[in-house]
Parts: sequence; C-alpha cells; structure tokens
Amino acid sequence: MLLHHYHFVEREALYDAVTFDGELATTKTPIPLFKRALAQVQERLEARFKAGADIRDLIHGRARAIDRLLAIAWQRQAWPDDGIALLAVGGYGRGELHPHSDIDLLLLLEQDDDTPYREALSDFITFLWDIGLEIGQSVRSLSDCEREARADVTVITNLLESRVIAGPQRLREAMRERLATDRLWPAEAFFEAKWQEQIARHHKFANTEYHLEPNIKSSPGGLRDIQMIGWVAKRHFGVERYDNLVALGFMNDAELRILSQGQAFLWQVRFALHMLAGRAEDRLLFDHQRTIAELFGFRDTPEHLAVEQFMKRYYRHVTALAGLNDMLLQHFDEAILRHDEPVNIVPLNPRFEIRSGYISLREEGVFRRRPAALLELFLLMAQHPEIEGVRADTIRALRDHRHQIDDAFRDDVRHQSLFMELMRCGGNVPRVLKRMARYGILGKYLPAFGRAVGLMQHDLFHVYTVDAHTLRLLKVAQEFRAPDAEEEFPVAATLIRELPKLELLWIAGLYHDIGKGRGGDHSEIGAEEVEDFARRHDLSPRDTRTLSWLVRHHLLMSMTAQKQDIADPEIITRFAEIVGDETHLDYLYVLTVADINATNPSLWNGWRAALLRQLHMETRRALRRGLEHPPERHEWITETREEALSLLAGMGTTRTDAEALWASLGDDYFVRYAPSEVAWHTQGILARQAAPQLDEHGEPLPLVLTSAPTEEMTEGGTKVFIHTRSVDNLFAATAAALEQLGLSIHDARIATSSHNWTLNTFILLDDDGEPIRDAARLADIRTHLVEELDDPDDYSVIVNRHTPRQLKHFRIAPRITLSQDYTNGRSVLEVIASDRPGLLARIGRVFMEHEIAIDAAKIATLGERVEDIFFITDRAGEPITDPERQTRLRDALTEVLEVGERG
Repeated sequence: MLLHHYHFVEREALYDAVTFDGELATTKTPIPLFKRALAQVQERLEARFKAGADIRDLIHGRARAIDRLLAIAWQRQAWPDDGIALLAVGGYGRGELHPHSDIDLLLLLEQDDDTPYREALSDFITFLWDIGLEIGQSVRSLSDCEREARADVTVITNLLESRVIAGPQRLREAMRERLATDRLWPAEAFFEAKWQEQIARHHKFANTEYHLEPNIKSSPGGLRDIQMIGWVAKRHFGVERYDNLVALGFMNDAELRILSQGQAFLWQVRFALHMLAGRAEDRLLFDHQRTIAELFGFRDTPEHLAVEQFMKRYYRHVTALAGLNDMLLQHFDEAILRHDEPVNIVPLNPRFEIRSGYISLREEGVFRRRPAALLELFLLMAQHPEIEGVRADTIRALRDHRHQIDDAFRDDVRHQSLFMELMRCGGNVPRVLKRMARYGILGKYLPAFGRAVGLMQHDLFHVYTVDAHTLRLLKVAQEFRAPDAEEEFPVAATLIRELPKLELLWIAGLYHDIGKGRGGDHSEIGAEEVEDFARRHDLSPRDTRTLSWLVRHHLLMSMTAQKQDIADPEIITRFAEIVGDETHLDYLYVLTVADINATNPSLWNGWRAALLRQLHMETRRALRRGLEHPPERHEWITETREEALSLLAGMGTTRTDAEALWASLGDDYFVRYAPSEVAWHTQGILARQAAPQLDEHGEPLPLVLTSAPTEEMTEGGTKVFIHTRSVDNLFAATAAALEQLGLSIHDARIATSSHNWTLNTFILLDDDGEPIRDAARLADIRTHLVEELDDPDDYSVIVNRHTPRQLKHFRIAPRITLSQDYTNGRSVLEVIASDRPGLLARIGRVFMEHEIAIDAAKIATLGERVEDIFFITDRAGEPITDPERQTRLRDALTEVLEVGERG
C-alpha cells in the first residue's frame, strides 16, 4: 500500500539534465529534446508513484522539473528588454503539478503596451505547445492584473498564488503591491466572496461528500476545500503555509494532521486518476475505482470488496476534511466578518450560552470537568431550535475531548438518560444527530454506528455510505412532520403524527442498517444491536420488542410490495400476520418510505408510493377485520363485481351488458383487478364491440387503452390495457415494442378469457421513473402498440440500445429461482441479473419458445440490477413442476442473460 511520508526528500532529477544541457547547446532542433525530457519526467514520476514514493516529492518534483524546462525555453527566446516576466499561477503557482494538470502561466508586462513583445510571445507560446506542454496562459500588464482582479475574485485568487519562473522578480512584487488588501478585495470581502463561491460549488454536489463517483477536487471535502482554507489564510493573515495557522492559534496540531493526511491521500488518488486516464481527471469514476483500490494495496475479503475498503478510506478522509473546513471557515467568519459586531449572549445554564446565535462553552475546561456536557450540548440544541450552530472554539473542544467517551462513559446511567432525553425531546432530533455524527460524537457514543462511518456498497442502488444513508433516513422522516409534507407524502405525514413514541422511529432508523459489513444478515445483526441498546438505556420490554421487530423486518414492506402480488388476498393475510397490529404497521410504513427515499433519490416515484399505500391500506383493513376471519375468495369476488357495476352504472353501462362480458372471464380476473380497473376494461371493450376496428384482412385490431394523465387510476405509473386475441408471443412482442419507445414495465397482470382473448394490463414509467402525462405521447404509445401487436408473430426486433457507462462496470451472475404458489396454482420465477437494455424482451422470447404463459409480473430495477418476479404456468394453465422442464427453462434464461451481460 502506498504510504504517506510527511517530510520533503530531494531525489535524483526526473530527467537527464546533463545530457539534455549538452545536446541543447549543439542542436538546431530543440523540440525533440524537450519532448524527450518531458517523457522522461512522466515515466519516472509514474515509476516512483508505483514504487510508493512520497506523493509530495512527486507533485512538487514535477513542478520543479517543469520550472527548469520553462526557464531554459525562456532564456532561448530573444526578449527585447526586462519589462516582462514569466510567472506560475494557480495550482502551479503553489508548486503543485499532477501528471496531466494544466500548467497555468502568466506573462506579466510592466507596461500596458505589448507591441514590443508580441512576436517573442507568439514564438514562446507556440514553442511550449509544440513540445507538448498543456499550458493555460494569459498575457497581462500590471494595470490589467489590478483591473481584472478588482472585477473577479477568481482572478485575484489565481494571482495570489504566483511565483517567478523567469524574468525580473520586481514585476511580481509590483503586482503584489497593486493587489494588497488596502487597495482591493479587503479580507472581509474576499472571505465572503470565496465562501459564497464554496456554497455554490457544494450545492452542485447536493452538499454531501458521499457520492458514488465523487469529484475529488470539487466535491465537499475535496481539494478545493483544502485550498479554500489556504486562500483565506493567505489573504487575511498573510501566511504562506498551513502550519503558520497553528502558530496563530487558528489551527491546532491535530487539525493540521487531518489536513496534511487528507491532502496527501487525495493527491495520491488524483495522481492515480491522471495516470490511468492519460489526461486530467478529477472524477473518481467506476472505470478507475477498482484499479486504484488494487494499486493502493487493497484486497477483497469475505466481508468487503477491495474497492469498498478503498472508498471507505476516501469517505473518511473527505468527511474529516469537510468537517475541518466547516470549523475553520466558521472560525474565520467569527474573526473576520463578525469581529466588530456586538455579541448577543443568552445564558442557557452554568455551562453553555448562545453567542450571536451559536451555542458556546461559557468557560474552558467544561468537557474535561463534566464529560456529560459532551451530550448535554446536543440536547440543548434540540431543545432550542433558534440555535444556528456550534461556535468554532466549542467544536474544537468537542473534538479534543471526545476521547473521553469510552465504555465507562457509555455505561453511565447519567449519560444514557441524557441521550434518551435527546431522543424524546420532540425537536428536530435528526438535525442534532447529524451534527453529533459530524463532530465524531455519535460514532463514539454508539460504536456500532462508528464502524459504519464511510462504509459503502459498490453498486448503483446504494448511492450513500451506511452512515450517510442512516442520517438521511432520519432527515426524511423528520420532513414528514413538516406542514407541507402531506402533498408529497400524504400517508406518512399523517401516520408520523400518530405514532405513540417518536423516539422509537429515530432509534429504529439509527439501527436498521447498522449490521451491514459484518457478514451475515444485517437485519438480524441490527436487531441484536438495538436490543442491546434498549437494555442499556432501560427501555421497557414492549419498546424493546418493537424496536427489535422494526429493525429485523425493516425490508419486509418494500419487498412484499415490490416482489409479491398484493392483489392476492392470501398475500395480504400473510403480511398482516407478520405485522400483527396497526401500530407496528404504521411504524413500518413510515420507516420504509423514509428508507427508500434515503437510499437513492431516483427510487421514490409514484409507482412505489402507490404500491406501499395499497399494501398499507389492505393490511389495515385485514387487521381491523380480524386475522381469524380472513375474507373468503367468493366474498372478495362478489365485492369487486358489485363495486365495478356501481361505477359502470355511472358511466351509462348496463348490468346486463357487463355481466354478459364477464361470463367469459373467470373468477381469477376479479381477484387480480380492482373494481376501478374492471370498470375501465369493461367500458373500453364494450365500446370497441359497438364500433369494431378491423385490419386489412378483416380481423379485429388490438384494443389499447392508456390511463389519462389526470386519472387517479394511474397509481403512480401510466396504465396500459391491451385486449386482443391470445397468441404465444404477445408478452415478448409487447415488451419489445415498449422498449423501442424507451418505456419500462414495472407491473404486468395478464388474464385470458374463455374465448381466448387476453386482458393484459401494464404499468409503465419513462426513463426518469415518471408516468407519461403528455396526451400526445400517450396517443403515440397507443398507435405504436396497435401497429406492433396487430401481428405479434412479426414482433419488433429487440432494441439494442447503448448500455449506460455506469452499468458496464457491474456484472452480476444471473440467478434464476423457481418455486411454487400452490394456493393459486402457478409457479413463481424470480430473475436477478444485471440491468441491460432489452432485457425484458429477451426474457419474454424465452417464455414464448418454452411455451410459458405469464399470469403476472413484478419488475424492479435496483441500481445496476433487476429483480423481476414472474407468475407463470404452462399453456394449459398448470404450474411448471416437471424437473426437466424447469432445468431447460433455467438454462435458457441463464444463457440469454449471460449474452446480455457480455453485450
């Protein structure tokens, strides 16, 4: 593994300077010599990097090598006088150059008139490009520098980090005088501008350092955050080195260590990215993560992939750097922006006060004398929502004393009582827990949470680390309590106000994923952990059982809604038996909705919302009816028919016409479809029968209906109903046709009448996971499906759309599981595979070739993987029970899925 050495070591030259100088003195064609020297620099840097050299030597060493080559090139040019100088600016001005970083140069003129230098400047810049240097250059006079710096904070930032490579030093000194704080950009204005610049930059990355493919330069906690500290320090304090801030008291040795180690690690990562990409690259893409993990010496273990270990290291560093950036900038804010403001002090108790909106220690040594204050501070923040944050010196004191949180601290009943008082205080508990995590207190008090910090899963489904996801879950649940939450989360917003003990939701949220990364079932591990927490914090046996149940079953509701046929009353009954009562149901619903929203922003959509809402509603009805009296099948069918007839009567359809149509449908149809759907189908079919549409051969065209954009019946997705003659390849043809339109199937229910006509209903979403609301596009969908399904034997060629870049980096060995649903007389086929364009159409073709009929399907895409459930029979309507036939079907599906994987 590459090691960090925090000392500077002068090494041998990165290119053969003696040979270079000798040949340069005699050659008339210097360009090849310079190119060879640059190639030597690159090769030797990469070799030393792979050998584990100090990253600082490499970064500064490249800058020194480029300095020398530029100085030689400058000296070869005939300059008319000494009124011009060559300066390194920006990152290069700091003496930092990664393998493919731009070499930012300023050609500084003493006078505004550049006429005497134009020819020489053109020749010099052309020469640099000819030898292969990737430069960014500007030509400015001293007056230009002053004028442009006054207008743009980024210009003055760039110029502040400058040094002379060639030419008179006096020009740089003259520029520095013109840029002095008494002339332009006073420290206060500079700090405010840079802070706003950082806020905007962080906003582009959702204000989080946790991304699947982070930008190591610009994401929160990245290199820009380190540079931000340096810029402000340089402008306000006039210092050139970070360690000067220690002497000034604005940083301590521990914080300097965090900064130095974090910078060195990010430099290593950036160097590796440039080397692997062969160009400047700051995005830590999946393309490179695995390779860098291997390069850094990480190896797969039974618990964690090497790439997960590497990314955990990355997240821990950037989290620490982001926290340091927050604290130091707040310190600067207090010292710069507010140093002349009157201080408004509100005492809270003998230990804490609010100083101008921020909680602060009233005197030094509080945490040392009274360790309980480490938790008391956060309780006060929860009890006083007017507190904006924690003062910088108090944050530092928290960091310096958090080591006091040990086993004895955790076992102290006074501290346990304080933590539970926080959980029960009724304020914005998630916001306070996030601060506790930011300052390292939560991970100390709850060691299981501490082990999850920075823990990631290398997939496209879990886009945050375990700790970040956990805190986001709590934040989302808190948002359900907001007055405007009912519009987006109507059920959750109602239920969270009715939960008997809100603290149980916060605790279950903290522990639901805490068992990840330890091997085994994380839900079971988490349940054991939360039981231990409950015992130590003296929770009642009833609350302990509730917490354990919630953590153990936190995936139950989403898995039931997405993988099982919740139109089946048997499924509802089984789910209700596990839940037991409405209190557990309500807790589980709120936890589930928050969990999905906090896992991946793209997961939550109207379709998933509708599934969970339906499952909650049907389960509540079952619980209220009594589990000892489940509905009889015939009662369910009768209720569905009567409700549908009532709806149809309002549409002008007679009972006689409806029942005549229904006579061919069979009982299963009325179990699988809701009354509103039955009425919709019936009205459409009867209308088509009254005014038939025929093809050129006199055969009926398929009837295709789409749910109107404003109908409640959309259920979070666009509903498409297809009524046509039953043919073997109808599902495959439909899947292929929808794939052509860029639409994804999320649910399918398929019924066949005794007259051999199908009644197929699909729930569709577009590429953004949204229903199709545009009326014109709905019309296009109907037209396209009619054209493609008019002759399903000649159905669309499976679309070979481009596989997105991210998906290519995840290969999941296909898993096909076949089980039996004896209650409904069908088989259940589960397919888990890599998500690829055209996948469902390929599966449909296999079903066609093996004479498989589909009763229903649940289609779930979870990041880079699909987890699809198909309820199937043979053509005679019997389950697939023959072992040889099962084997043939599994083999055929595996072959198709592996071909899609390779494609």
